[in-house]
Amino acid sequence: MKRLQSLLFIFCLTPICIWANVVEIAGYQFVAPDDWKQSEPTSPMRKAQFDLTSEDGKTAQLVFFYFGPSGGGGVRANIDRWMKQFKDMQDQDIKEEIVNEVKVTYARATGTFLSGSPFGPKTPKPGHSLLGSIVEGRQGSIFLKLVGPTKTVKAYDQSVIEMIKQTLGK
Repeated sequence: MKRLQSLLFIFCLTPICIWANVVEIAGYQFVAPDDWKQSEPTSPMRKAQFDLTSEDGKTAQLVFFYFGPSGGGGVRANIDRWMKQFKDMQDQDIKEEIVNEVKVTYARATGTFLSGSPFGPKTPKPGHSLLGSIVEGRQGSIFLKLVGPTKTVKAYDQSVIEMIKQTLGK
């Protein structure tokens, strides 16, 4: 009977392990909602990435970055870099909060996003927004960057914040 209970327990947990969108970074497990489509990172700098599609069919991309215990630059340097990726900025907001003793900084921007690699040509994308999140974790900062059409980013930004809070245990 005990063996049957053990097998049943393992069977019930198996779908969670197989189908859940789990991203493990720096000692944290971020569990994304099932409807977020995880895709192969398009750069070695990216630890994970998701395509988030709104009801109108437009897609934003959520990317996770982690550069080790002391890598990636400081919070301010990253926020400044993210903000410089926008021109004709219509909205900008930066907020900090403590979630279960971990500092999290949220940066929002709306305007024309200059898409492209840091040193390559840029493609202007008007009507785009950013939710950048920096989790100052025990093993270094984790950077989450959600960028896409404004309507899509706004549709998902609270879900991203909730995922971070759940990961940090709040």
